Amino acid sequence: MSTRDLVRTTLRPLAFLAAAVLSAAGPQEQTKVGFVYVGPVGDSGWTFQHDLGRRQMEAALKGKVSTRFVENVPEGADSERVIREMAQSGAKVIFATSFGYMNPALNVAKQFPNTVFMHATGYKTATNLGIYNGRFYEGRYLSGVIAGRLTKSNVAGIVASYPIPEVVMGINAFTLGMKSVNPKAEVRVVWVNTWFDPGKEREAALALISQGADMLTHETDSAATNQAAEEKGVKVLCYNSDELKYAPKAQLGGVLLTWGDYYSKVVSEVLAGTWKAGSVWGGLKDGFIKMAPMSEAVPKDIQAQVKKLEAQIVAGKLHPFTGPVVDQEGKVRVPVGQTISDLDLEKMDYYVQGVASKLPGK
Repeated sequence: MSTRDLVRTTLRPLAFLAAAVLSAAGPQEQTKVGFVYVGPVGDSGWTFQHDLGRRQMEAALKGKVSTRFVENVPEGADSERVIREMAQSGAKVIFATSFGYMNPALNVAKQFPNTVFMHATGYKTATNLGIYNGRFYEGRYLSGVIAGRLTKSNVAGIVASYPIPEVVMGINAFTLGMKSVNPKAEVRVVWVNTWFDPGKEREAALALISQGADMLTHETDSAATNQAAEEKGVKVLCYNSDELKYAPKAQLGGVLLTWGDYYSKVVSEVLAGTWKAGSVWGGLKDGFIKMAPMSEAVPKDIQAQVKKLEAQIVAGKLHPFTGPVVDQEGKVRVPVGQTISDLDLEKMDYYVQGVASKLPGK
C-alpha cells in the first residue's frame, strides 16, 4: 500500500466519524424570542403591526431564532404571569408591547438577569430591561395638516384610549397640525379607557360625528372608527395600520407604525453579545413610523405640502412642538423659538389650545 493510499484509508473513517458526530449534534440551537400582546393579532392595529415586526425579524434571522407570542394579555398581574412563563420556558429575549406591561416586565427582569427584556412605550429601565418607543406625534402632526386643509366643519374628532402622555401628545400634535393650516379648526376627544373594544370605539366615533366632526382619527387598536367614518360619509386618518380596506372612500391617509427593522436589530445585538439596556425613541427618520399613502381625494397641492413638511421633520428642520405652544388655560408651555424637550414630552399632561374637550382629571 502506498503512502497516499494509507492516508486515504486513515482519513476516511475519521471523516465518517466527524460527519456522524455533527449529525448527532443536530442543527444549531435557535434562540427563543417571546412577544406579549395586549390585543388580538387580527389584520390591523397596534398588535398586528408588532406581529408584522415579529415575522419580519424571524425571516431576517432565519434559522437563528424561533418566536412565540401570547395575544390578548391584560395589563397588570396577568401580564407578569405570562412574561415570567416565557422567561421560565427559555426565552432569551422578551418584547412586552404595551404601556401597562412596564412594571410587570421590570419585576420579572429582576428574577431573570440573563434574559433581555424590551418594553414598548415605557420609561423604566434596568440592566437587562430596555425601552423603545415611536415619535408617533410626528405623523400625527402631518395627519392634522391634512385634516385642517380638508375639513368643512372645522371640527375633527379623536377616539382615544387612555389619558397617558403617549396618547395626549398625539392628540396635541394632531391639533397643532390642524391649526397650523386652519386657525378655525378645533379637535374634540372621546375617551374609551381601553386599548381594544370595537363596540366602545364605534360608539365614540358616532358621538364625535354627532358633534359635527367631519374628520376622524383614533388612538385605539381596532378599525371601528374607520368603519364608522365610511358608514357615515365622513373622512378618517388611519393609525397603527393602513386601514384602507375598512374605509376605501373615507380614508385620506394616516400614520403607520413599523417595528420589524428595530426588532431585527435588537435580537441581532443579543445574539452577538453587544446588546445594552437603554432608551430608544425613533420617528420618521428612523423608520419607526411611516405615512400611509394619501388618497386621490387629497389634492396634489396638499399632498406636496405634507411631503415637504415630512421631509423637514426628517431633516430636523421642523419639530411639531415648536413654540409658542400654549395650553387650554393660556399658559405658554413652549416659548417662541424653542422646541419641547423629550423629558417634557414624556410627561405631557395638558391639552393645547384648539382642543375643545377637557382632559380627564383636569
